[in-house]
Order: sequence, then structure tokens, then C-alpha cells
Amino acid sequence: MISGTTKLIAHLGYPTESFRAPMIYNPYFEKHGIDAVVVPLGCKAQDYPAFLKLVFRLSNIHGALVTMPHKVTTIALLDEVLTTAEIAGSCNAIRLGPGGTLVGDMFDGEGFVRGVLRKGRTLAGARVLVVGAGGVGAAIAASLAKAGVSELALFDAHAPLAEALGERLRTHYPALTVTVGSNDPAGYDIVVNATPLGMKDGDPLPMDVERIAPSTFVGEVVMKQEITPFLAAARARGCDFQIGTDMLFEQIPAYLEFFGLPTTTADELRAVARIAY
Repeated sequence: MISGTTKLIAHLGYPTESFRAPMIYNPYFEKHGIDAVVVPLGCKAQDYPAFLKLVFRLSNIHGALVTMPHKVTTIALLDEVLTTAEIAGSCNAIRLGPGGTLVGDMFDGEGFVRGVLRKGRTLAGARVLVVGAGGVGAAIAASLAKAGVSELALFDAHAPLAEALGERLRTHYPALTVTVGSNDPAGYDIVVNATPLGMKDGDPLPMDVERIAPSTFVGEVVMKQEITPFLAAARARGCDFQIGTDMLFEQIPAYLEFFGLPTTTADELRAVARIAY
């Protein structure tokens, strides 16, 4: 039930037809009697800078989820950008800070990290390869650095993306070993496909799976199917792995904590969600 006391969490993006968050958050809020609601608000890019400021003038606004095409644009509109969002160069959550200031962070990578940890893997001191240095890859790399990995190798088909991400990581985490330029997965504890490869039939694999050791943990971001060709090949080598939608469900508890709302587990969110993949 939505009432005059309901906390509004705006879900900002365009177009809204593919938005899934309301079908995950709102059943959870309903189940636990949390007086909050996630509402899709379709806002085109040219209107977004002005609209964002107006949304946060509402007396019942509690925060905002930000999705495409606004994740990058949002950074310049905030009063405070937290470290992970600064490294990622994008933001997907905003809350009100002191005096009505806008504070932003990025949780795509946090979802990935929480999923890996919940599967029993250790990140502190790990050597990790992230293939793909775009929005999601940058977010994952930032959260891995925050989690204490000892080495991050970055690769992107557009080399300047990986180079720029590497520089941002070195600035914020000077003790972290950062290398750029190779997608060879040999010798890493964790390897991540953070590219769109796997979205389309016939896509090449993002790396040479034959070079992945069976002891390596393999992560995927593509959500089109649970077991992508990349994960199928890694599974055939005996690797433990994480599917793309794990990142989505694992990041929602982090969002709830960011917004100061009662948190939960990814398992409960999967159980109450009114969506199918």
C-alpha cells in the first residue's frame, strides 16, 4: 500500500520497459511492511540534469536508482562522489546527504564481489583478471580493489579504456598492482568476463578458456542466459563460477544498506521477485 508516508525511490532511466528493479524491491518491501516503493521514472537524456535536481526537491524522496543512459552523466551532477563511483566513472545510486546534498555510489561491482565472497572465495590477496573496462568492468574492478585483491589485470578491446581505468585504480589504491593489455587468463585466481560477448549467438569467447586453470573462479556479467557459452566452457574445465544475475541480486542488499533500509539476502530476493530470466 502506497500512502502519504511512503518513501519514494526513483528509478531513473530511459526507456523504462526493461526495468526489473521494481519487481524485486517492491515485493520485498511488501513482504516486510517497509513503507517504501521503487517507481520507474522515464527521463530522456536531454532532460535529466534538470529533472534530477527537481526529483530530489520532493519532500518524500528517499533516494534514486540510476540506469542507462544516465549512469555516467550523474557523476557531474552530484555533490559527493564516493570512491567506487569515482573509479568506475559512473553512478547507479543516489541518496540525500547533509543539507540536501546528493551523494552517489556504484553497486554493480559490489554485487559481483558479494557473490564471490558468498560462494566461499577469498578476495584479499587474490590475483584477478577483468576483461572489459567499460561501465560494468570498471565498477567490478573498483569493488575488487576495495575488497583487497593484490593484483588486477585489465583488458579491453579499446585499449584507452583499460589504460584510463588502470590510472584511476593506481591513484586511489597505490599499493595495488595494476597491469593492462593482456586477456591471457593463465595464473589468475579469478577471471571475469565484463564484456557483452555472449549476448549474441556466435559471439567469440572473451578469452582463451583452455588457459584457465580448473582451480580458477570464473565470473560472468551477461544475463541473457544463465549458462553462457563462456561459463559452459569454464564449467567443462572444472571451474567454479558465478552467473550474471548473481551480480544483480547480490547488489540489492548493498543498495538497501546505502539507503538506510532493512537489508536482506540475495536468496530471499530471488524468492520474492516477480520476474523470470
